Amino acid sequence: MVRRHAEIAQAGIREIVVFHSPAEELRKHVTDLPFAVIADPAKRLYAEFGVESSRRALLSPRAWAPTARAILRSTWTILRGRERPPSRRVHGGRLGLPADFLIAPDGRVLAAKYGEHAYDQWSVDHLLELASHTSLPSGPRPEGAS
Repeated sequence: MVRRHAEIAQAGIREIVVFHSPAEELRKHVTDLPFAVIADPAKRLYAEFGVESSRRALLSPRAWAPTARAILRSTWTILRGRERPPSRRVHGGRLGLPADFLIAPDGRVLAAKYGEHAYDQWSVDHLLELASHTSLPSGPRPEGAS
């Protein structure tokens, strides 16, 4: 999502990410992200949108390979001083399931995906495909785009 943020914005999508961490904890990790991040430590938005936690978030074999890749990548960037290590105690736990929503400017949920494990979310290509079938406003075109 970060690497393809310009494509997402060009499609008229404004990405907003919600984490169940307190704002002071999130600030340590989100300074370089190109999209808005909302702290939801009480999980009010999670509850409103029906997003759940489950042991299957990390126990599903489908999450193991992405988890291993993320750990290796993060370990490398932490050792190089480019990323902070994760907190030992995560506010709200580590068993949250992901959910993706495409929400129209008027607040209607146009599409939703409730993940079955920790890495079960829309790909950028799928998100762009969904957006192409809706009437989202076009975003600003990135420099050099034709």
